[in-house]
Amino acid sequence: MKGIRTKNYVNTRIYSVDKRVLGKNIPLTTILLLFLAMLTFSGCQEEDAPMETVKNLDLQRFMGDWYVIANIPTFAEKGTYNNIESYKLRSDGNVDITFSLYTDDEKNKYKEYHPKGFVIDPADPARWKVQFFWPVKFPFYVIELAEDYSYTVIGLPSRSYVWIMARHHQMDESLYQDILHRLENIGYNLSEIKKVPQRW
Repeated sequence: MKGIRTKNYVNTRIYSVDKRVLGKNIPLTTILLLFLAMLTFSGCQEEDAPMETVKNLDLQRFMGDWYVIANIPTFAEKGTYNNIESYKLRSDGNVDITFSLYTDDEKNKYKEYHPKGFVIDPADPARWKVQFFWPVKFPFYVIELAEDYSYTVIGLPSRSYVWIMARHHQMDESLYQDILHRLENIGYNLSEIKKVPQRW
């Protein structure tokens, strides 16, 4: 039944996208990546094991630049370095995000992405939905945060992706290993987590 429900969900979303993109000059690669994102994140539903989030998150203090120390890379993050997530709180309580990186090839191309962060419940600001493009939104949970806001961990209920981030581009190795241990305890496959090259 789980497979049937996921298939129906994806078919419904693809149909709604078709009505929006027909007749528009949108690159085929963009459409394919959109469908890939739907397939990837459509499994993030109630079947996933519960994921606890940070309590009493100060959203304003959480804003600013975060260096990505390690992650389970998405298709956009594979073969990249110097990745930074920057958050800016909007007047409506949601978040403008700038995600920047360099591609690890002969061009060393700089790229920026500008997704939107939607705080699901102002009373629980550690749970967001993030949207890179319409209509896909995926869970974005702050699952670990230092008391001094010096590092954080972002997870998905599906355990398919994770981001370990810090205010500085270097992290103490013992702290990093402690974070990995805690991620393993909540169901993450550590073999999928990769350090992001830092070339500052």
